[in-house]
Amino acid sequence: MSTATSLPLRDVHLPPYPSWWPLPLGWWLVLGVLALVVLALWAWRALRRRRERRWLQLFDTTVEGAAPGTAQVAAIAELLRRAARRRRAGAELLQGQAWLEFLDAPGSRAFSDGDGRLLLDGAYRPTLAPDEVDRLRSLARARFLTLISGRAR
Repeated sequence: MSTATSLPLRDVHLPPYPSWWPLPLGWWLVLGVLALVVLALWAWRALRRRRERRWLQLFDTTVEGAAPGTAQVAAIAELLRRAARRRRAGAELLQGQAWLEFLDAPGSRAFSDGDGRLLLDGAYRPTLAPDEVDRLRSLARARFLTLISGRAR
């Protein structure tokens, strides 16, 4: 029989830690779902950008197709009324100052007090300066996009 002093005692050996690679099935599923979410967000943004480009192309071709001056102002007004109708029922029926206030972006009075006032009587003037129409066009183009896409107000 052997004594306690003659036994070779060794330290406790722990098993090795699990490796990170290859990943367990659960982590592959999490990564797959995350990749699908990122892909869906990218596709949604691409679709939204394409839709916005088409709306801006519609705006540009409609305005460029009209005769310079008063016809362009009338085309801009018509496009803004279409976008307003899509945004809020009955908004296309607003007249005068109420119409301009509706077109104002939150925190801005560009239509009520600025270049947008040309919408009230610009289509009825005998002549218009080209720079007035250009300023109205850039202002209306941005507002048209926000109204028709439904991103603001």
